[in-house]
Amino acid sequence: MLLIRYGAVLAAMALTCSAQLPEYYKTVNRVTWVVGHIDKVRPAWQALGLTDIQEFVNIELTGQYKGKPISIRAWQITGRLGNLTIDMLQPGEGQANAYTNFLSKHGDGILSIVHEVPDRSALDQEIARMKAKGVDVLQQVRTGPVTFTYFDTEPEGKFALGLILREGKKADPPPQQPAFVSHFGAVIWDAKAVSAYWEKLGFPAFPMAHATPRPDSRYKGEPLSLAFEVGFQRHTQFRMEWISPPANPPNVYADFLNRRKREGIQHIGVEIGDLAKATAEHEKLGYHVHQAGAWGDVGKSGSGHYAYMDTNSVGGVSLELVRRFQ
Repeated sequence: MLLIRYGAVLAAMALTCSAQLPEYYKTVNRVTWVVGHIDKVRPAWQALGLTDIQEFVNIELTGQYKGKPISIRAWQITGRLGNLTIDMLQPGEGQANAYTNFLSKHGDGILSIVHEVPDRSALDQEIARMKAKGVDVLQQVRTGPVTFTYFDTEPEGKFALGLILREGKKADPPPQQPAFVSHFGAVIWDAKAVSAYWEKLGFPAFPMAHATPRPDSRYKGEPLSLAFEVGFQRHTQFRMEWISPPANPPNVYADFLNRRKREGIQHIGVEIGDLAKATAEHEKLGYHVHQAGAWGDVGKSGSGHYAYMDTNSVGGVSLELVRRFQ
């Protein structure tokens, strides 16, 4: 049994439930990305920049899902999108687990942002800390010396907070590749409630700011007059961008909310040097600009512009190309 009784640890944690957030949350180790057809998604994202791919066919993960024993068969690849490690996983059909539940409800997408704990004691302490705050373990599975723990934070936090433990191996430093990925972008309806939830768990709140409509914004090539709310968390090497859009006019954020029937991680933001060149290169791969916009006086220091490519057609996640002017 991977999940043990944490009574003793809970007792100790009761005295320190307001302790500082563990240091390992300052670094994202990887994301868990669940897909229904890895054979289609892999080549698409390989063309988009996924490298150093390792393939694990018919792996077995054993553990517990919602407190019940499970054995999962899956097809997994692990690769890097610049400085971001990605575990892309296709679970076998006919199994009840966090992966198949996510797929059946939402389709392809990022289930979890995962952080690495240094040892078993740290993992046990964090499970106890989260339990004291009312958050249970959704799923905990093991393959070889590696244990994945996913907390049941998605209903209120909009993604599953994950931990990885690799026993007998020190935690990896962040990948040293160029800083290709800059942020994750999540879309939500009620930003105040989501921010309060993460703050309750010890993470930074994200006060929202109002983004006003701009004449240079476009949605599927047509002018877009869109006001929305946006906030940020900056506690890891990747910013977390939270966006709360209106239902109308049509926009890429509301499209995700309506299509996926959930709030959650809608895009990965990547930094590029020339937006026109980058969008042209993606269009050659068969993708198009879904929505585009800017901030500041474009071209001057502190400004920038961006384009969301419709890569969500393969994998459920949009790629946001961002050009910043320093």
